[in-house]
Amino acid sequence: MQNPATGQAITRVPLSSFEQTDQAVAAAKAAFPQWSATPVSRRSEFLFKLVERLRHNSNELARLISEENGKSLPDSQAEVKRALENAEVACGMPVLLQGDKLIAGAVGIDGEVLRLPLGVFGMIAPFNFPLMVPFWFIPYALATGNTYVVKPSEQAPCSMQRVAEMIDDCGFPAGVFNLVNGDRVAAERLLEHPDVQGISFVGTSQVCRTVAVRSAETNKRFQALGSAKNHLVVMPDAKMDSVIQNMISSCYGCAGQRCMASSAIVCVGDEVCRDVTGAFLEASQKVLVASPLDPAVADESMLMGPVISAKAKRFISGMIQAGVDEGATLALDGRDFEVKGCQGGHFIGPTVFTGVKPGMKIHQTEIFGPVVVIIQVATLDEAIQIINDHQYGNGASIYTQNGHHAREFKLRTRVGMVGVNVGIPAPVASLPFGGMKASIYADVKAQGKEVVHFFTEARVVTERYWPES
Repeated sequence: MQNPATGQAITRVPLSSFEQTDQAVAAAKAAFPQWSATPVSRRSEFLFKLVERLRHNSNELARLISEENGKSLPDSQAEVKRALENAEVACGMPVLLQGDKLIAGAVGIDGEVLRLPLGVFGMIAPFNFPLMVPFWFIPYALATGNTYVVKPSEQAPCSMQRVAEMIDDCGFPAGVFNLVNGDRVAAERLLEHPDVQGISFVGTSQVCRTVAVRSAETNKRFQALGSAKNHLVVMPDAKMDSVIQNMISSCYGCAGQRCMASSAIVCVGDEVCRDVTGAFLEASQKVLVASPLDPAVADESMLMGPVISAKAKRFISGMIQAGVDEGATLALDGRDFEVKGCQGGHFIGPTVFTGVKPGMKIHQTEIFGPVVVIIQVATLDEAIQIINDHQYGNGASIYTQNGHHAREFKLRTRVGMVGVNVGIPAPVASLPFGGMKASIYADVKAQGKEVVHFFTEARVVTERYWPES
């Protein structure tokens, strides 16, 4: 595994084999009967211990994430915080797991819905949020009484390895949580294993489709959260002084490598487009690009690190060239960006295209890097139509002080997560996370009450008792 800021190897992890993945599933299956029979309040106690471990070691985890992923320390610290929030919500499982009761639904008959765990679940995790994304699922799976197997990304396995050690330190019974490192071999085995009841996956929509098909073939439950192209709509009445910095953070945080990153700015009106373009370009040129663990800049709030790999850098550079070939104006070119002392790093500077049309490849494709396209429209209706016509429907935000415009945007925009004067409309941990259209291949989203339903079976009991004669 490489440090993306330097290109140097920082550690080695094994690639779990077919057989080793089977061993992890077998351990989880063996642990399930006792764990599922453990009172939910007791399971929550284990999670409370884990929350304290995570909080106590938050700085260590943040540095691990920055080292293996390349994001800035403030971004990594925010990731740890989001993971913690999900663990804290799951600690409330004695309430979240409660079923429903209907008295006298028919004459002398009562009905009841029980929420029961199913067994072994698996997670195939992405590189971009190696801690937070698994925690959309892990604490809920364990608190509901299931056992779990996680396969972290082979590009960023270290933080999840540390979490596995913490889980052991908290005294979770053996086999309740299991970690397998590896590539497609381990991932595909989890997908096809008959003892795995469900799979959670976060990655590209292309792979999401594969996960959906393979899971359906083996009658597994599945959650597959995929690609995105998130839009920021700027109205004439937007508070411009606040908007620009908010957009900068949204577009360039984590080097644009997050499913909530905004990569398309839609300006409503000539004057808005002129003002936004000028201010955004100026602010983009001021973004600090450096190694995230350089002590001289590590605490900078708007520091952008490298992309994850040389392969990712080549793809992003190719997409930039595609935009030029399509006729868009490359107003700021981040290719061939070098950071002193990090010649082996995978850096790309902020990149901005203007004069972009909706049909262009750079607008249709999730580039997953610090590349932003600016589109001009005449009306809010046109802006909404552009968003609704896009294949992806993860998130979108509007900048406005007009309540009517905000309401229209909320109700008419076909995305899963909507923001009003918020650059990153990611919900808090108690609310569901997920998109629409080709951004998700599942009915049940991540986080909160909704994911509890994914990890449990709704068993309906109809009962009647005759009086003693």
